[in-house]
Amino acid sequence: MRGPRVEGSKDRTSERPQVRIRAVRVAMAVSAMALVMSLAPAPVGSQVPVPVPLLRLTPVATLQMPVATATRPGDNALYVAEQTGRVMAIHDGVVDPAPALDLTGQISSGGERGLLGLVFSRDGSLMYVNFTDPAGDTRVSEFRMSGGRADHASRRDLLFIDQPFANHNGGALAFGPGGHLYIATGDGGSGGDPQNNGQSLNTLLGKILRIDPRPSGTAAYTIPAGNPFVGVAGARPEIWSYGLRNPWRFSFDRVTGDIWIGDVGQNLWEEIDYRPASSLGGENYGWRQMEGTHPYNGGTEPPNHVPPIHEYANDRGTCAVTGGYVYRGTRIPSLQGTYVYSDYCLGTLRGLRQVAGTKVSDADLGAAAPLVASFGEDGSGELYVLSLGGPVFRIDPVLV
Repeated sequence: MRGPRVEGSKDRTSERPQVRIRAVRVAMAVSAMALVMSLAPAPVGSQVPVPVPLLRLTPVATLQMPVATATRPGDNALYVAEQTGRVMAIHDGVVDPAPALDLTGQISSGGERGLLGLVFSRDGSLMYVNFTDPAGDTRVSEFRMSGGRADHASRRDLLFIDQPFANHNGGALAFGPGGHLYIATGDGGSGGDPQNNGQSLNTLLGKILRIDPRPSGTAAYTIPAGNPFVGVAGARPEIWSYGLRNPWRFSFDRVTGDIWIGDVGQNLWEEIDYRPASSLGGENYGWRQMEGTHPYNGGTEPPNHVPPIHEYANDRGTCAVTGGYVYRGTRIPSLQGTYVYSDYCLGTLRGLRQVAGTKVSDADLGAAAPLVASFGEDGSGELYVLSLGGPVFRIDPVLV
């Protein structure tokens, strides 16, 4: 889910969904796969870069504008959020016709609005969703699960954020290694962050937030004592990191706990941010002073700027980074430890590897899909690609 940029970039809403899995010559595939098969998986923290494998995309299901996935403990279903307001469950390739949650009519949808994020509590008893309400403002709400369905009557609203413009709503949700809920918010929209929300610590916009979703007294949630801006005058204590433009998708490495953030750029540069699990938070990723490693609109690099681990220019058919996951499945051993991501417009899957926080490789994985809105990870660590046009694909190795 991207929608057209306000500030004069390509209109992506006119593109027609069309699967375009990249053709690979048989001789090249055989040679590449022979090399891959001879390699052992890269261990966590490995100092030796291992060539990435070539991938293919296997259709799993077709939904209505899928944008996010989540799994529950003890449940083999892959739950998928549709931008239009429903959460659907896929069981072994079969879509349950009854929604696990239906917020149709309770959200604003279209462009960069809608049902945008989904996650379950660690015990699977609670569902959390991030959506824009009919007025276009952000809400994060909790629902108690009953079997495989969310109980609408149990709805509890945790967070409300007034949105000054229609775009840059962020939307991703994830529970971190410590059990806290992380929430991605965009800078409020328009173009160029006119309110300077990214650099302002007195607003929740343009941030990664961290909360304990359990109530605290009359408050709907609790502020973790270790949050970096607790007790800082003028700063919102929910903030974990700031200086973000539209961190549409972020994720945690399920093995190491490291965080990866795909932050959509203005027009020229897309960036991927990375911090190890040992981070204490408080990172300033630079926006609106910086777009990637480049000063934006005459900006000055903040002294505490944390530059991206990777950036790329929007000069070859790209338009908006789609953050993914570090692969930790078993079907593709040579992909272990690789961060898989894409771009909404170009659709090529790429694999990025790092050692000690430094990028060591970034490679084309040999597959592509249309309108790549998001990625998903199942309970076994296998990865999925979500096309806004409807298809949900599983990432598999090339067969030779």
